[in-house]
Amino acid sequence: MTEEGTRKPARVVVADDQTVVREGIVMLLGLLPGIEVVGAAGDGHEAVALVAELAPDVVLMDLRMPRCDGVEATRRIRAEHPGTQVVVLTTYADDESLFPALRAGARGYLTKDAGGDEIVRAVESVLSGDAGLSPSIQRRLLERLSEPAPSAVAPVEPPDGLTTRETEVLLLIAEGLTNQEIARRLHVSPATVKTHINNLFAKTGLKDRAQAVRYAFGKGLVRPPTG
Repeated sequence: MTEEGTRKPARVVVADDQTVVREGIVMLLGLLPGIEVVGAAGDGHEAVALVAELAPDVVLMDLRMPRCDGVEATRRIRAEHPGTQVVVLTTYADDESLFPALRAGARGYLTKDAGGDEIVRAVESVLSGDAGLSPSIQRRLLERLSEPAPSAVAPVEPPDGLTTRETEVLLLIAEGLTNQEIARRLHVSPATVKTHINNLFAKTGLKDRAQAVRYAFGKGLVRPPTG
């Protein structure tokens, strides 16, 4: 445990677009030892501006915000103000939120059901150079790392303007997976999978899964079985 009085409180900025949530987080942080809230922002642009003005130690960053979302704000803060660490505090723990935030430079990731002691630990961890990840996020990362590599590997440049995720969905269609199975494999919702499929069909002119499988083989995304 950190000895109070031997370390200055961590100076924290809170960024969340929902006023009630933001004020609630600020109120909670005000009750926690070792944390001093120095500012609050309603979106990513405000968060970046406050960091430039106040040079806080840590930003507690929501992800889904208007004008500038949490991932872009994190990227800008880490590039322009490397002395400030970012801990994501969000409702979302799916891969499409988690991994972009970590790639943008977030050192911690908590969901909004985290308790005060968990927030304090995360702040202390990132200021000590460690990762401040909730147990559920750590498990998710370990699960992702332990998943077997897919037999079909997407090229560096996906064809026909497909995104990396759309190409990944295409490969799983070629493996014969259903929307539900793809959703479980990618840890996203079935609705998200359907959106990706609609997008890749629109970009490639495909009309059904059979065509998608032929397309994947024709583009060399999937190798025919040998033996």
